[in-house]
Amino acid sequence: MLCAAVSATAHAQGVYRIVGPDGKVTFSDQPPPAAAKNNLPSPAATATGGGAAAAGGRLPIELRKAASQFPVVLYTGKDCSPCNSGRNMLINRGIPFTEKTIDNNESVAALKQLSGQNSIPLLTIGSQQLKGFSDTNWSQYLTAAGYPEKSALPSNYPRASATPLAEASLAKQVDTPKPAEPAEAAAPEREVPVASPNSGIRF
Repeated sequence: MLCAAVSATAHAQGVYRIVGPDGKVTFSDQPPPAAAKNNLPSPAATATGGGAAAAGGRLPIELRKAASQFPVVLYTGKDCSPCNSGRNMLINRGIPFTEKTIDNNESVAALKQLSGQNSIPLLTIGSQQLKGFSDTNWSQYLTAAGYPEKSALPSNYPRASATPLAEASLAKQVDTPKPAEPAEAAAPEREVPVASPNSGIRF
């Protein structure tokens, strides 16, 4: 299992939010065509929302709204420094998120089916997948999805414990399944390909 890290050299121009005639929200690195500009809030304007479906009424309404529309899930493994960095980034920004661990064979298979590869960390914001950790990249997508740029979580917010992505089968519980293996000394500057600037990003 490859534990991938990336540098902070992510898109510097921000993420644009476009609402189509059918109401579908599309996120893209490219400015929208002129016909869509009426539906385009500025990148800064998209940072006014936020939410957490799991916490319900315990969260401010704007935070609850973002979490219900674009729930955040973090996929991590043991001994993975980029995973720890990603988790700390979400906590420090006050993002309500669910954490799924990849520490058994069933979880590895489920991750491969979900993302098409078996690298961690993986962050999903709604249906958008961000492979590898980049503080800059993650921050831009969270802002575009409506999460506040500064923490709005109540001080007594109950953060749920991490759970396996998939439970180990009963037949294999006698033997300890092989956990996800991080890459050897993953260097912070190592880059993982991010979404092409020319492709729309759909939630």
